[in-house]
Amino acid sequence: MNSIRSVYFGLAGVMGIVVSLGITGCGKSNAEPIGAPVKAVAPSDGAAADKGAPKAAEVGKPAPDFTLKDLNGAEVALAAYRGKTVVLEWFNPDCPFVVRTHKEGPLETMAADVAKDGVVWLAINSGAAGKQGAGMERNKAALTEYGLSHPVLLDENGAVGKAFGAHNTPGMFVIDAAGVLAYAGAIDNAPRGEAPPEGYRNHVKEALADLAAKQAVRVSETKQYGCSVKYAD
Repeated sequence: MNSIRSVYFGLAGVMGIVVSLGITGCGKSNAEPIGAPVKAVAPSDGAAADKGAPKAAEVGKPAPDFTLKDLNGAEVALAAYRGKTVVLEWFNPDCPFVVRTHKEGPLETMAADVAKDGVVWLAINSGAAGKQGAGMERNKAALTEYGLSHPVLLDENGAVGKAFGAHNTPGMFVIDAAGVLAYAGAIDNAPRGEAPPEGYRNHVKEALADLAAKQAVRVSETKQYGCSVKYAD
């Protein structure tokens, strides 16, 4: 009986040592205590790529340079027009807003009118292949349909449109003779063709007048309106 009791107490002593060691080990844990500051986690490859994505053009800063092909396959470079005022019009011949502004609105004769003052007008279609109003043949037909005498440039991969922040057709951008973006936004303040109570304003015409007078463009940014640009994504 005494030998059994000795074995029992011996085992109890061993278990006590094991428990004691376990408690001591937990006390030395390297885990952060509750309430400690959370450590920053390194960004994933995707987050790093987003951080480095190019920003859209900004008014008052140099306009993004580009080279695109016209409907005859000839290359047209923005840099070639340095020293002249340039108007960029984002174009989709099948967009109802483009149809209205070209057939009975401010864009019906505006490009030809300002060309008399030496202003360069370039239409850009950033619609991807298969999208509404996109493609070489559709835009060639639009030249006659709309009576256009200025170039229509194709930007099917959307790089130029995204570089300028073109969201709608017709989206308008005016670049001054020094290559600086002077105006970005809508053609006017009448999205539905009706002047608001405060009166009609053609923002592009006003911007061109300010530049011709060698003064700062008074209204340099407005909200674009029209159909969404038909990018691939």
